[in-house]
Amino acid sequence: MKFRIVVEYDPVTKSYAAHCPELPGCCTAGDTENEALENAKEAIALYLEPCSSGNEQKGKIYEVDISV
Repeated sequence: MKFRIVVEYDPVTKSYAAHCPELPGCCTAGDTENEALENAKEAIALYLEPCSSGNEQKGKIYEVDISV
């Protein structure tokens, strides 16, 4: 699966910010452009990782594979 990662240099913090437009709220940063990209890959993996909230509802949960 491929995702776009937008990387921008911030002159105020002197670091790079990265976010994935397809995944709202999925963002990270790094001291270098490469570090920001690697951190973004990890952030995407964590974003997509299923989690248990402990407040399970009575509805059914399905996982689907979407090939685009």
